[in-house]
Formats: sequence, C-alpha cells, structure tokens
Amino acid sequence: MSRLVRVGNYTFGCGHIYVQSMLNTPAGDHDAAIEQALALENAGCEILRLSVPNMDSVETVRRLKKAVSIPIVADIHFDYRMAIASVEAGADKIRINPGNIGSEEKVRAVVDACRAKNIPIRIGVNGGSLERDLLEKYGAPVPEALVESALRHVRILERLDFHDIVISIKSSNVQNMIAAYRLLAKVCDYPLHLGVTEAGTREMGLVKNAIGIGSLLADGIGDTIRVSLTADPVEEIYAGFRILKALGLVEGACQLISCPTCGRTRIPVIEIAEKVEKALETNRSGLKVAVMGCAVNGPGEAREADIGIAGGDGEGLIFKKGKIIKKVPEDQLFDALMAEIDQMSREV
Repeated sequence: MSRLVRVGNYTFGCGHIYVQSMLNTPAGDHDAAIEQALALENAGCEILRLSVPNMDSVETVRRLKKAVSIPIVADIHFDYRMAIASVEAGADKIRINPGNIGSEEKVRAVVDACRAKNIPIRIGVNGGSLERDLLEKYGAPVPEALVESALRHVRILERLDFHDIVISIKSSNVQNMIAAYRLLAKVCDYPLHLGVTEAGTREMGLVKNAIGIGSLLADGIGDTIRVSLTADPVEEIYAGFRILKALGLVEGACQLISCPTCGRTRIPVIEIAEKVEKALETNRSGLKVAVMGCAVNGPGEAREADIGIAGGDGEGLIFKKGKIIKKVPEDQLFDALMAEIDQMSREV
C-alpha cells in the first residue's frame, strides 16, 4: 500500500484508483478551459490538470476552482513563481520537478507555499526529457535511469522535510514504463501516477495504456491514472474507466461477457452486445451479463454469468447461472434481457 496523500477531497493510497485527464485548450483561454473542464467532469474525470506557463493561466486555475468540484492540478515546468501563484489561486496539487526549478531558495519557496496549504507535489519524470548526465550514464532512458531521476527529485523535497509527494515516471515505451514503475514501487511508498506518455491516437493509445497501466494495476501498483491520447481528453476518461472495469476495479460495475461469433450464430450478436454494453454503463448492480451467439456453447461457456442470452434459429434463450429459464423470439431478446437485468438490479 502507498502512504496516504490528500489531493483536494481525495486520498491517494486508500485503494481507490483515480482517473484523471489534462486540458488541451490554449493556455489562458478561460472560457474554453471551463467548457472543457465541465465536459470532463461530466464524463467522470476525478482529477484535472492544466499547464500553467504564465499568469493568464494562473487566472484559469482560479476560475476553474469556481466552475468544477474536482481537484485541480497546476502543471509547472520551470518558473517557481507560477507554482506559488497557482497555490494562492487554489490549486489542489502542483506538478513540478524540483531539480528544474533552480536554486534551493526557489524550491524552498514552492515547498513552503504548498506546506502552508497542505498541497502535495507530483514529481513527473518523462523518458523524453531525462537529465543529460543520466542519459550519459545509462546510454538511454532505461527504467533504472527513470527511477534514479525520480528519486533525485524526491530527495530534494525530503531534505526540506516535505513528504506529501506523488510520483510519475512515464515513458512512450510500454515495456520501459512497466519495468520502471515496478522498480520504483520496490524502493519507495509514495503514491504513483500511472500512464504511458505520448501513446498515440485513440485506438493504439488505448491499447498501449491498457497494457502498461493494466499490468501495473494487476500487480497492485498505482493510485491514479491518466490514459494519454492524441484525442479529445474526454476519450481519456472513458478509456481509463474501461481499463479499471476490465480489472474489476470500478465498484459495482457490470461485466459484459460476449462471444466473438462464428458460423453457428443466428442472431445479431454484435448489435445486441453493443446495445447491452451501452445500457449497462451506469448500472452499479455488479451483475455479470452474457450475450452469446448460440445455444450450443452459450449457457455452458457463460455459466458464471448472472444473466444472459444465447441465440437460436429465430429465437433465443435467457439463462441464469447456466440454467435456461425461458425462450424468447429474436426480436424481443434485448428487451427481455434488460427487463430481467432491471429486476435483478433492484434485488441486489
């Protein structure tokens, strides 16, 4: 387990995995930022980050705090004054690499500002911007180099007696990302922010992040995730929750079991499965629901499902825990299944 670190009203290290994203609106465009932030919050975003390169962006932080209820993270690269100003504007967390800020006095000023407001600092190491001496030492941004960089920044904060720290060590290389986080988790207990950076467009980016983030979460590593995509940030939220659902990490979420179809299929399995999946998005009964193509394998292969359907010739079967309870005409299958799910959801 990670040590507990508070971010706004949330607590990292409590077992819940928080899904976050980042605004991509132009820095300082307050109205665009608020519009996108509201869309992200409505999609389920739990933590929201934005770049703060100038004072106009600091004002965006201030306005976002009034517009949304989720924690706001200010992303700072070099100017320590932006970090301090963001704290004063109400930011719930600061993302900064202490080693990039400059003198110890500047770092101390940021730490003191965060300490006064009980605001944590996220150290964000990226394989594409590793320190020159570490690249020379290791020859490439290998996992050991990423971890050494992160711990270098951590020690700066620890020397200032600051321990409200979150760490990310992202890489665009999935294998390096996985290995780096596993190595880091062995040597420190700070909460970890997971993600494959620069993962690509929606489809391939989701695959890379599902492998990287999913592997680590399956190991019990990670406290918050961002699925970085070259896409609308709202897609990052949907993707993040899909990864968590696949691992059974969304409390009460339904699980859909559906077959890939074959020559025995006599019902529109793909169409029905997509409709069922959409209908179950907000259902928190925790039911396992199966959509299977034929009666030959359906109830047997999906016997662990709480409720399901299996196709026949112009009709279908509805079954519970592998036992057939009724036959239904093909054109009534979806509605009959949803009626059973609604009844079972009320009984849970």
